[in-house]
Amino acid sequence: MMIKDFGAQVESVWEGLRPVTKKMLVGVLQAKNENPVNTPTQKFSYDTQSDWELSRLLSALDEQARDADVTNNPEKLSELQKLTETCISVMEAQSESAEVFIQLAERALAKRDYREIDRLADLLAERFSVGEMCEIARQTTNPAIRAIAMETIALMPVEEILPMLDDQIYDGIARAALEMKAYEYESEEARRILDHFGFDEMIDD
Repeated sequence: MMIKDFGAQVESVWEGLRPVTKKMLVGVLQAKNENPVNTPTQKFSYDTQSDWELSRLLSALDEQARDADVTNNPEKLSELQKLTETCISVMEAQSESAEVFIQLAERALAKRDYREIDRLADLLAERFSVGEMCEIARQTTNPAIRAIAMETIALMPVEEILPMLDDQIYDGIARAALEMKAYEYESEEARRILDHFGFDEMIDD
């Protein structure tokens, strides 16, 4: 099946992809067909532009998946889902972007795919910087996604959270994470930091 069979919007976004991004997706899709257990996404280059391109493609694919022309055509829907799953697998394997995480988490929540939500939470802890976690907490309007980000930040070592206190954008998020770490996870180190900055007194007031 050709990309044009997925509709004008998907075709337009696909045509706007860089050749390297197209090659990456085609390569991963072929690898999935040959060996669905072990997809070598790490062999392909990936950068912030890849994030932006795949995010746009995923949005277009999701929109097209709701079109009656697709939903009433099992073959077309199956092929669209394969490309969608490939796009998601690459983003999950490579992205460290707050925007991409929010997009994937929103999709999982909308589908009530709690296994996927757990996987995304694990990826957040394994690969994302505390700064990107703070950005997720700042950007999202979804309480569940913000809770995942805040809990993950609170589980990070204190020394990784501390620099965020000097950032005017993230200082409130960092403080809230330290409070969670101190009182919910009983971290004495976090309590000492709160005492040092006088945050405990502010809480008591």
